[in-house]
Amino acid sequence: MSQIFIGRKEEKTVLLDALDSNEAEMVAVIGRRRVGKTFLIQSVYKDNIVFEVTGLQYASMREQLENFVLQLTEFSENTFPIQRPDTWLQAFALLINYLKQLPEGKRKVVFFDELPWLATHKSRFLNGLSYFWNSWAVKNDIIVVICGSAASWMIQKVVNHRGGLHNRITRQIHLAPFTLAETEAYLQSRKIHFNRYQIIQIYMALGGIPHYLKEVRAGKSAIQNINRICFIPNARLKEEFLRLYPALFANAEKHISVIRALATKWHGLTRKEISHVSGINEGGSLSRILSELMYSGFISVYRPFGKKKKNKLYRLTDEYSLFYLKFIEGKVHEGKEVWNHLSQTQLYKIWSGYAFENICLKHIPQIKKALDLSGIYSISSSFYHQGKGEEKGTQIDLVIDRNDQVINLVEIKFHSELFTISKTYAENLRNKLEVFQSVTKTKKQLFFVILTGLGLTTNQYSRELISQELTLENLFLEE
Repeated sequence: MSQIFIGRKEEKTVLLDALDSNEAEMVAVIGRRRVGKTFLIQSVYKDNIVFEVTGLQYASMREQLENFVLQLTEFSENTFPIQRPDTWLQAFALLINYLKQLPEGKRKVVFFDELPWLATHKSRFLNGLSYFWNSWAVKNDIIVVICGSAASWMIQKVVNHRGGLHNRITRQIHLAPFTLAETEAYLQSRKIHFNRYQIIQIYMALGGIPHYLKEVRAGKSAIQNINRICFIPNARLKEEFLRLYPALFANAEKHISVIRALATKWHGLTRKEISHVSGINEGGSLSRILSELMYSGFISVYRPFGKKKKNKLYRLTDEYSLFYLKFIEGKVHEGKEVWNHLSQTQLYKIWSGYAFENICLKHIPQIKKALDLSGIYSISSSFYHQGKGEEKGTQIDLVIDRNDQVINLVEIKFHSELFTISKTYAENLRNKLEVFQSVTKTKKQLFFVILTGLGLTTNQYSRELISQELTLENLFLEE
């Protein structure tokens, strides 16, 4: 089945604007593994790519050069005499000679995919790319697209390059996973017509990663699909976690240690706590690892309401990684319907609540739109206060601090049926309100918003405490 282009409106506009400009362009496309970077570039530039090479994982410089020559031979249709180069400077000189032979006319795109794999240690690949850009491409209105899954490497080595590529990036795209709305459109393009509760279940396990969503099959429920994709013998994603991080990071063991540490605490960990749990010293190494995981889209950082920068919390927000660590790794499952069984357990209920909260935090623009805040400046955060002694502690999932002297306190609850505010839960909400006011000393108006999976039962407590009700349907709004 051929893949239909879904979403990516802003990213497509960036690429088309580069195509329409009258200057040489160097476009950097960054995003985590399997997010659809290559498909985006090939779809938009399919009629303009005159050369494309993809780096080989774990290959030597010699093998990368051989791969380069083979691609050059293919694109030139074997009409261009090519002698195998020994250095990247020689390789790029060959590329220049090939491009000079091409007829004038349409804009030419040269595409380097998985750049971090091409730029092997001490290969001086980036020097060769600098030579190609500065000596020829910039004078010939060429579009050079560089792409890589190791997002932090791309930022440090290319975007912030101190040498010949310094300030040469003209446009930058950081490709994120599909939103829920894009996921729905993608599944529909593949003739899969789920209701939104089913889509949420799929998203909580797989996230908005097109390569993972491609495994979903029509005619089967979310539970059946997750079981087939993750649990049966030889399931496609059963061991994806073991390949995911080593493919992106050198010495990935420490990155995985941080991911495991973050999976132990639902509301997130401070830098100091991550160091303690993971065993990684709280120094430059940890800073680099956190930066790389953040740029690559596996973790997110949140500054709790009213707290200083040093108190910011890191959370594991990659859906698949969390799912794998909670339900697949180290587990021995018997029978064919493993996920059907696991989805009835208490662990599932705890995980699904956290996973749904993560999804909501990734769709804050949609939440603000549903609350009709598009014309009001606001800042989003969370709130966590640990009580001491007789002092009560509390946690608020999402705090929207508005410029119109109002703060929305958003409670997030995922249930497979209507959620009912009981007397006990109502007392919990009143406590949250009391603690928040006491700790923050805010004079702003406080409004409770509840965001549930399928809706809220109307009773005396909901009427008394809740100013606005949202459901998972609101998360599917277009930005």
